[in-house]
Formats: sequence, structure tokens, C-alpha cells
Amino acid sequence: MNTEIAARIAELKERRHAVILAHNYQLPEVQDIADFSGDSLELSRKATTVDADVIVFCGVHFMAETAAILNPGRIVLIPDPLAGCPMADMITAEELRRKKQEHPNALVVCYVNSTAEVKAECDICCTSGNAIQVVASLPADRDILFVPDRYLGEHVSRLTGREMILWHGYCPTHAQIVPDDIARRRTEHPQAVVLVHPECTGPVRAAADEILSTGGMCRFARESTATEFIIGTETGILHRLQKDNPAKRFYPVKTSAVCPNMKKINLEKVLWALQEMRHEVRVPEPVRERARASIERMLQVKV
Repeated sequence: MNTEIAARIAELKERRHAVILAHNYQLPEVQDIADFSGDSLELSRKATTVDADVIVFCGVHFMAETAAILNPGRIVLIPDPLAGCPMADMITAEELRRKKQEHPNALVVCYVNSTAEVKAECDICCTSGNAIQVVASLPADRDILFVPDRYLGEHVSRLTGREMILWHGYCPTHAQIVPDDIARRRTEHPQAVVLVHPECTGPVRAAADEILSTGGMCRFARESTATEFIIGTETGILHRLQKDNPAKRFYPVKTSAVCPNMKKINLEKVLWALQEMRHEVRVPEPVRERARASIERMLQVKV
């Protein structure tokens, strides 16, 4: 880490009364200067409780949007506005409105990996960390339209027993992981426990020992008596896992499972964001109000 830049960030953070939130997939240097690192659910909750005038969100754009939706009185900055999400781009608000017309009895569950406009068209949001509880909380006499991640939807449907109408979105980074990757790693590390993210495909989930959100992986690794783990998700989480569990070993199921958008933010961009108070994320008020309602319903579901 560049200690000089980190020191300047700390100085500016105090002057601006700012807090830095970082997703588990961010570069190690960014995770290390963050006030809080976590998965989408953890960061969503944290964004509502921070004591700050400015939130610097180190993640992809939909995450910063979520923070802006929940914090209308605060300035939310994203150090690189081009840090997008291919999955979020696989559905638009107009496409969702048309789908809702086809299924008028359906409640819409929206994965947080979506734009503010799409969230505004949904009944309740979810993350990979609480999707099972969210779906289980819905009335049994209503259909469920689950957008946009079909693989997370398949996983939730199997565990809840609820048939759902699934959108055909997916995460390209997780979709590239295949069962052969797990088999090869098991050969190399036969004692390791395999943890995969629910955004992975069905055959990959079936080949794993546990299916967990990134926050769930961190908790499982901390509490498990196992000392070796094969991790099936974006490789950025390995930094936090190893840092939190120095006596244990973690291996990526696939070294190429890297999200390029999650790597766009670095220390220099965090510094520039605080120096120049750029790039502010704003959500139009009518959209923000409707999107906030779907997020707040999610936050009320006990996990």
C-alpha cells in the first residue's frame, strides 16, 4: 500500500467527515483503508447507520446507488463512475414493467444487483445473504417474479420450495466457474472445504460443500474447525479471508474469476474523490422513494 496516499486519504476523510465503505471484491489496498468492508447486505445495513456527512462507496455503481437511496441527506461518492455491473445491465425498468403485466399476480423480488430504476419497480429487494428469508416471508398464495439473477433464483427456489418466475440474468464472473475447476482444486487440496457463491451455476453449487454469500463465507471460515478452504467466488474476497484468518489457508477455485469492474477503484481514485468531492451519485426523488421502500422491506426481514 502507498502509505503517503493512505495518510492523505485519512486526513481528508476527517476533514470531510467521511466514511469509506468497501465491498469484499475490492482491491486489497482499498479494503485496507476502508472503515468497513462487507457484502451487499452488510453494506446496505451499514449505510443506514454511519455517522458521516459523506459516504465514499468503493464498489460498483448499483451499490453506491443503494447507499444514496438510503441516505438522502448525505453525499455519496463513487471513486470511479464507470464501475458498472453486467448483471444489473441485463434488465431495465421498462422490461420489468412488461414482465409484470404478463404476471399480474406476482410479487417482484429484486436482487440488489440492479439499478435504482429496477428496484423502484419491485416489491422487495434481497441480497445473496438474505434471499432465502426474503422469499420465505412472502405470502404463499402469490406468484414470485425473481430478477435478475437466475442462478440465485434457482438456489432460493430449491431451498424454499417456492416455484418462481426467473429472469435470465447472471454474473459473468461466477458463470465462468465450472465443476471441473472444483474437481481439480479438490485433487490439489483434498482436505479443503469448498465454499461457493449462489451466483454460480447449478452444477457448481451441487459440487460444493457450502453455498454462501461473501459475508457468509467470512463467518463460516472464522467459525469452522477446518484449516483449508477452496473459495468459489470473485477472488477479491481472499484478501479479507486470509487477513481475518491468518492460521488458515484459502485457495481460489479459479484464479481468473475476477470482476474487472470491481478492480477499477484504487487508492488514487479514492483520494481524488475526497479531494474534489467527485463523483456524486444521485437518484431522482420519485425513483428514490419507490426504490427505498423495496430496500427497507428487505432490511425488515430477520436473517
